[in-house]
Amino acid sequence: MANMLSLSLIFLFLKLSFLYCHLSDPRCFWRIKDTENDLGDKETDCFFSIYTKHDYVKNDYFTRNLDKQVTRKTIHLISSAYFAIEEINRNVHILPNISLLVKVECNILKDNVEKNWSLKRKEIIPNYYCKDEKRYLIVLTGPIWMASYVLGPFQYISRTPEIYYGYFHLLLSDQEQFPHLYQMSTKDTPLPLGMVTLAVHFRWNWVGVIITDDDHGIQFLSELKALMERNTICLAFVTIIPNDELLYLKMFHKYYHQITMSSAKVVIVYGDKESPLHFNFILWKFRNIQRLWVSVSQFDMITRIGDFMLNSMHGTIIFSHQQPEMPGFKQFLKILHPSNYSSDISFAKLWWTYFMCSLPLPNCTTLKNCATKTLFKWIFVPPLGMSMSETCYNLYNSVYAVAHSLHEMLLQQVDTVSEHEGKILEFNPWKMFSFLKTIQFVNPAGDLVNMNQNKTLDKEYDIFYIMDFLKQEGLKMKIGNFSGHFPNGQQLFIFDEMVEWVTDIKQILASMCSVPCKPGLRKYLQEEKAVCCFDCYPCPENEISNMTDMDQCLKCPEDEYANINQTNCLKKVVMFLDYEEPLGMTLASLAVFFSTLTVICLCVFLKHRNTPIVKANNETLTYVLLISLICCFICSLLYIGYPSMFRCILQQTTFAIVFTVAASSVLAKTITVVLAFRITVPGRRLRWMLLSGAPNYIIPICTMIQMIFCGFWLGTSPPFVDADLHIVHGHIIIVCNKGSMITFYCVLGYNGLLALASFTVAFLARNLPDTFNEAKFLTFSMLVFCSVWITFLPVYHSSKGKAMVAVEVFCILTSSTGMLLFIILPKCYIILLRPQINSFQQFRKIYVKSITIK
Repeated sequence: MANMLSLSLIFLFLKLSFLYCHLSDPRCFWRIKDTENDLGDKETDCFFSIYTKHDYVKNDYFTRNLDKQVTRKTIHLISSAYFAIEEINRNVHILPNISLLVKVECNILKDNVEKNWSLKRKEIIPNYYCKDEKRYLIVLTGPIWMASYVLGPFQYISRTPEIYYGYFHLLLSDQEQFPHLYQMSTKDTPLPLGMVTLAVHFRWNWVGVIITDDDHGIQFLSELKALMERNTICLAFVTIIPNDELLYLKMFHKYYHQITMSSAKVVIVYGDKESPLHFNFILWKFRNIQRLWVSVSQFDMITRIGDFMLNSMHGTIIFSHQQPEMPGFKQFLKILHPSNYSSDISFAKLWWTYFMCSLPLPNCTTLKNCATKTLFKWIFVPPLGMSMSETCYNLYNSVYAVAHSLHEMLLQQVDTVSEHEGKILEFNPWKMFSFLKTIQFVNPAGDLVNMNQNKTLDKEYDIFYIMDFLKQEGLKMKIGNFSGHFPNGQQLFIFDEMVEWVTDIKQILASMCSVPCKPGLRKYLQEEKAVCCFDCYPCPENEISNMTDMDQCLKCPEDEYANINQTNCLKKVVMFLDYEEPLGMTLASLAVFFSTLTVICLCVFLKHRNTPIVKANNETLTYVLLISLICCFICSLLYIGYPSMFRCILQQTTFAIVFTVAASSVLAKTITVVLAFRITVPGRRLRWMLLSGAPNYIIPICTMIQMIFCGFWLGTSPPFVDADLHIVHGHIIIVCNKGSMITFYCVLGYNGLLALASFTVAFLARNLPDTFNEAKFLTFSMLVFCSVWITFLPVYHSSKGKAMVAVEVFCILTSSTGMLLFIILPKCYIILLRPQINSFQQFRKIYVKSITIK
């Protein structure tokens, strides 16, 4: 009961798996490992000698060497030849009234080695048997190229041409050495391009290569290296396997060390599978070397140890020549039975050999005592067991090529055909061979077969992924295809959903020498190493890399800056001292407030213009000072807002002139104080200077000198709008450039000189005994003025952007406020809050008191 339940679960699992396989596109199928067959999945050499007979004759002839154990691939090979011949013989449009027949001989090369060319060698040389004196039209040889290479010359001696249906080999393409041989399979010219394109698709740039030491492998490596260099793919290592088994065994440890020390996870395998190359993978399996193998269909085989040749946890990718599904072949295999063939040594022998069944007498038509496990494998592997392999397909087309060539020859030589029914027909093999090399036809699957190899189309490949699924089962599925004749970028097509279902090859198998440089980093090549080996370094300041593995970083435009990760350029933010931001709003409010306060003070002075405190120290100078202070406060507003050429020129000239007026007004007031004191002393003759208003001329004179400076400034190098792109990261600072800094400092120095002169005179006159002596207040105001502008210089130079503009505005407001606070507000205090001392009576009392004291 338990066994039945287990069996039911297995059947359910297989049914669900096959349901997925048949519903998926492309289809997939199981591959069963045969652990009990000591030959594995090896292909044996089989010679198919074709001859003709008149009328329809059934194929039933096999030679004695088929009584040896054969593999499933050999059964398929023989089946495909019989399938093609039966289709041709039943086709009334090809060779009417003529049947093609074939004699099958397998393991001939092995027989020759075992018998060591004994005295009975005539019995093993193909194409000629004394007992029936039968000559053959052509021999189809393969799939092992060595058999054709060794035994081919005997075919030439017996004047029998060959078609080699195995995998293409350079040695057999030598027309001087093998003029009688035609290779059905063409050279894999697009194969290196296909493998490189696949590596580019999966972003593999660090790949190992294993080839055999022959012209075939070396030429493939040469083409592969050239394509790799164009696509920046590097060879991690190249292992060249010699054909000499003894030499290979000596070098085995070197090859093992080569692959284990390499970080490449993807290895391309190409060459002769019959060489010691296949020992490599058998031994490496026991050493647990896990790589993703990329190879061709001839390496898709089961070894003697009952495992896949390219066995790996990561799987194997196989390039196989694209071939259509052959209609009727599966049905042919299903009805294939020993009863259909009556020869003593027939398909019954093959069934008995492979299935280990018994064939009861008398007619051997019923199989008995078959191993359940073996039949189970055969029944439940229909996609693999009933589809033509590449060599089977080549053999199938070879038979059709012979038939079409013979048909063309017969159309020209009708009289050649014998009229004796069932008799062997005699043809000229070499003449037929000349037809064969130029013919083209469409086979029953609809595939164009062009025998002129100089005009053959580029091969197309199906790409399969093979993986170990369970201990004795594997899964093989088509994941894409490659067509060499398509334009670049369209040659490779990968079924991404199939790849993702199997395994995430891109993530698991990042076969790279170095980790890709992420965006924001650039590659830095390592000395004496391949271009695929590099270090990653951050991009320089204000440079970006927006793609993976960039060789050079890209510099951002002047009006943009690199983000923190240095992957994108962002637009710089335009900055200037704006009214809408808190700093600009605060400075503008202060300017408006103090200008309003100054206007109020002016109104107070005008209202009380007849009082002694207003008339003292020159009333006109007080009005001029108040008006200049109003202009000073207002001119600071020119520094706030978006700069323009007009604003830049206006702010500098206004600043220079109004401060000159204010400073010269203070100087004139200071001189007025000194003159007012001096004229009170008897005998002084300076009264006329005070009465004539001479101090008032100081203002226009000083202002005229400043205007000359400003004129020279505007005439040589005037201020202009400047955009500083680098002073603050990520910002464009819009400021007014001073133009000539020398002229700017001359203008500023001139104002400082006037302030210093006013401070000096006021300081000397600070203790003069006068009723409304302003000297002390003038001294403090000029002290503040000079302190502010002396501090301005280092702060101005250390500031950047709008902070620099804010410092300049702050200095203007502070120095102007200093004059307002220390010169004007004390008088307003007396006018508004101490009016009792602001009268002529009080002034006379104070004046008489001061005379009495003296």
